[in-house]
Amino acid sequence: MRAWIVVGAGTAVNLCLGILYAWSVWKSNLVGNDLHPPGSAMDGINEGWTYLTDAQGTWAYALCGFLFALAMIPGGRIQDRFGPRTGAILGGIFLASGCCIAGLMKSYLGLILGFGVLGGIGMGLGYAAATPAAVKWFGPHQRGLIVGIVVGGFGAAAIYVSPLAKHLIGNYGLTGSFLALGGLFAVVIIVAGSLLRWPPPDYVAPKPPEGFGAKQAITRNDWAPSAMLRTFQFYALVLLFLGSAQSGLLVIGNASALLGTAARESAFLRENAWLLPAFVGLVNALGRVGTGFYSDKIGRRNAYLLNGVVSAAVLLALPTILDSHDIRLLFVAVGVAAWQYGGGLSLMPAYTADFFGSKNLGINYGLVFLGWGAAFFVPQIAGYIKDAYGSLHPAFYLSGGLLLAAVALCAMLRRPMQAGEMRTG
Repeated sequence: MRAWIVVGAGTAVNLCLGILYAWSVWKSNLVGNDLHPPGSAMDGINEGWTYLTDAQGTWAYALCGFLFALAMIPGGRIQDRFGPRTGAILGGIFLASGCCIAGLMKSYLGLILGFGVLGGIGMGLGYAAATPAAVKWFGPHQRGLIVGIVVGGFGAAAIYVSPLAKHLIGNYGLTGSFLALGGLFAVVIIVAGSLLRWPPPDYVAPKPPEGFGAKQAITRNDWAPSAMLRTFQFYALVLLFLGSAQSGLLVIGNASALLGTAARESAFLRENAWLLPAFVGLVNALGRVGTGFYSDKIGRRNAYLLNGVVSAAVLLALPTILDSHDIRLLFVAVGVAAWQYGGGLSLMPAYTADFFGSKNLGINYGLVFLGWGAAFFVPQIAGYIKDAYGSLHPAFYLSGGLLLAAVALCAMLRRPMQAGEMRTG
């Protein structure tokens, strides 16, 4: 029961940190267009705000993600040394403060400092606490599923944050939306974070069923970060993370705009473009749990290859789908990309634990997580592409190619061996 309480608490923390995946709702209200040129003032309840370019509207999102990844490293240290509660509560304070600053400053600088800097640091500290704490309570045969459930909360956040943000922006303005969500997140993360804990020293996790080791290569040793950094496999995992994450981040960061562009004949869909980010959040969360579950059965490598090949094909087809204005195909294509992206976020911590052990998982996974932060360069490049050419089509071709390169690397990857160890499985 205590193990599952930790899983639930970690999921609740991530349900707040996942505001990142609803960013396209704010971006669609911040970025200027033909009717509202960049630099012009907003009216009514958004008085004091000014419209941004597409690249400017992406910078807070990209910076938040990059600092999220960097903060995972000290966050992992805090989790390994002081326990998960400290990191989670600190993360909640940073995120809530960042939302309030972004709302009160009413400026591009406020978005960068509040959402980008403080929000990113808060997400990294909190996220680094939730997953390792839960993994320590379970055996290797359940790692994929447990990681999928906990990180699924981060993806699922868009399901409720997207419509809630749309409602708050419409009724209380951009400032009101940031302030309200900042207050909500502070309360939920502090309460849920206080429930995170390690298992007692004498706790023994349930053992895997007989024959499990033959199907899944699980490390018999715990690697120190310094030893891990000297292996090829560490850098390969970083690149695998970059490849799987960049495609999903590109779609997530532009979800509202994609639906608004494709739904030219539906006033309802254009007005309610938050539906696609919410759908992305649902599939993203399901992809984490689903991929985590079948990766325990067929292996991390096979799960990554399956997800990656299908998603790369869809990304390369997205420009054609957008030009066709077929809403059903758009939801299918975006759903595939969201499943693959969510699946990567359950595969990578499990991959890290399989390769390098669970003892130092907080800091080790924090280092591997740098690949996720680096992946934000693709959505940022996409913003410049959109400003220059008026289309995201070249960005989708770039993204699909990067994902195929990561799939090829994954097909060759094997876990590292320590001196005196014999490979099994």
